[in-house]
Amino acid sequence: MKVRDNDNVFAEILGRAKALDPVNARKWFDDLVVLDFDGGSLKIGYGDETAVNFLRSTCRSTFTRAAQQATGHLITVDFELSRPKNGREEAPRLSQAVLHPDYTFENFVVGPSNRLAHASCIAVSQAPGSTYNPLFIYGNSGLGKTHLLHAVCYETITRAPAAVTQFLSCEEFTNRFIRAIQEGDLVGFKAQLRAADMLVIDDVQFLREREQTQEEFFHTFNALYNAGKQIILSADSAPGNLPSLEERLISRFNWGLVTRIDPPSYETRIAIVQKKAQLRGIDISDDIAQYIARKVQANIRELEGALTTIYAMSAAGGREITLELARTAVEGQIKLPFRHISITDIIEAVTKHFDVRLADLQSKKRNQSIMMPRQVCMYLARSLTRHSLEEIGGHLGGRDHTTVLHACNKINQAAQSDPKVGSLLAELTKRINTEG
Repeated sequence: MKVRDNDNVFAEILGRAKALDPVNARKWFDDLVVLDFDGGSLKIGYGDETAVNFLRSTCRSTFTRAAQQATGHLITVDFELSRPKNGREEAPRLSQAVLHPDYTFENFVVGPSNRLAHASCIAVSQAPGSTYNPLFIYGNSGLGKTHLLHAVCYETITRAPAAVTQFLSCEEFTNRFIRAIQEGDLVGFKAQLRAADMLVIDDVQFLREREQTQEEFFHTFNALYNAGKQIILSADSAPGNLPSLEERLISRFNWGLVTRIDPPSYETRIAIVQKKAQLRGIDISDDIAQYIARKVQANIRELEGALTTIYAMSAAGGREITLELARTAVEGQIKLPFRHISITDIIEAVTKHFDVRLADLQSKKRNQSIMMPRQVCMYLARSLTRHSLEEIGGHLGGRDHTTVLHACNKINQAAQSDPKVGSLLAELTKRINTEG
């Protein structure tokens, strides 16, 4: 293809990718550049390593599908850093989790409900190990805890590129510990964690009822704390309210600063909607932002869901985003939360439909007859409940959040390409809401 042809084709690929996955579409996608487009390979570049890692982990399959639709050919897609520092890409200093490019201090909306947590995270990023150590942030799901943890890591490695930052969900910590036991490499596991300058653990409440993991975490905590290394933890409750957790761990969690995040106020919700819309390149009026903030009050995740629904309806019908369209989208979204749906409700409906056992869904079996219903469970749990990815994975065999996210993306793409899958999800959703 000629260069101009490449530009035209890539513009079409970009448009299709945004339409295929409105949840992850971002305004900065417009700044992506084609590094190489030859034959069956498309290399896309961007100037921020965090964003490139996000694209690789979350958006590769969407862009691949969009490229194949736009060209009619089998095409592989990859993402690369287009402007590496010092002429070369530096080795990543972040272990395990991929930072989300949206989750920075700049993009965090500060209000009365989160001001102390935000300020303490900034202070820790500027002087790790010497300000608040440990820093413990707690609050209900979807209020911005994970955003702040990502922001601390992003700011820390920006200020001190040589610092080694370990960012793990509690499930990932547990899974790595179990693998180390199975492989006889506990020494390597301990050495890797205790070499960190900053250890960040998200959703630490999942340590409950895991005695061996609590024991190892206790010793890791002590080793890092005594070495003056920064420890940051998040949970859904204050340390003293975490069930089945050893008293010695609770005591250590209280050594530093414990701060809470509450649900955002109406004014803060308006600002959050406007910020999220700006990040996604969605043009909404003040009236629409105020309407969403009035109607959606539970948490930030639902505010984002409302924006996604509005964007998807607008893109699908080629319609301008008006207050009327927003009302239609949001009213359709908020009908479900009035009725509590549990993961058990979802599992029961899925196992009945597919004629599989819960034990099979929780097993390590990877045959299609088990993987499909397992992934459908994960997708519906994320869509119909407020549980975190880690909580959903915990109900389905202790799988980590990346596995759940992959399953959700896969089912979402299948529903868009296969009407039968879309009909199945609609049928199961209706059944869960009426029978659950």
